Amino acid sequence: MLRVESLTVGYGGTPVLRGLDLAVARGEFLAVVGPNGSGKSTLVRTVIGALAPESGRVLLDGCDLRRLRPREVARKVAVVAQETAVGFDFTVAEVVALGRTPHIRPLRGEGPRDREAVDEALRLTGTAPLAGRRITALSGGERQRVMVARALAQEPQLLILDEPTAHLDIAQQVDLLGLVRRLNRTRGLTVLAILHDLNLAALYADRVVMLKDGRGWADGPPGEVLTEANIQAVYGSRVRVVRHPVTGVPQVLLLAREVPDPLSAAGVGSD
Repeated sequence: MLRVESLTVGYGGTPVLRGLDLAVARGEFLAVVGPNGSGKSTLVRTVIGALAPESGRVLLDGCDLRRLRPREVARKVAVVAQETAVGFDFTVAEVVALGRTPHIRPLRGEGPRDREAVDEALRLTGTAPLAGRRITALSGGERQRVMVARALAQEPQLLILDEPTAHLDIAQQVDLLGLVRRLNRTRGLTVLAILHDLNLAALYADRVVMLKDGRGWADGPPGEVLTEANIQAVYGSRVRVVRHPVTGVPQVLLLAREVPDPLSAAGVGSD
């Protein structure tokens, strides 16, 4: 679905991504993690065509992104950013309808298929009861769910989430990523998620790519990537990695620098 080959991208001559290779298979849920400044958001901006690479290329369904028109890209790729500000006091239904823009021909209004797509997106995200409310009157969690609805109305093949849980409480984080995971499983939606929270990445992603200094450091299933050694090397943080008691996926426990490791003191090893 998406392939990044030897990608180098920077700002003002300073590279942020350095020769990055990355692939997302159709129907996969891939999480990209890494510390601040590792190139996660730069990757998103390059994949959607907002930044031009200095070298390398981005392939979407085998086509070089630079050869595709923005409307063609928007028909295949939708983005949900961490910021949910909307410049106008639109209703929720109007915001979601903006997702149909790539499909509506110039000088033509929306048709029955467009209205069906908007209604379906509202239903899937549980935002239909909010359809008549102003977007500015919603909570952060509600607005983020509306942004997902707008992206789904776009009917993309690839959904990109750029730190979508950054301003959400834990219940809203689980609701949002749980919704995306269900769409990934039931509708084959391909997902590329930029996540700060390693535990959320472990819970929801099929595969995790860890970046360090603009390069790929580790790539594989969560259990292979989210290890104590990798996290120490990439983040410089002391952690313990244990198995989730219900799901069995790795979970990262933070350790204060000045406090002894309580699990080691108790004779409990990492799994």
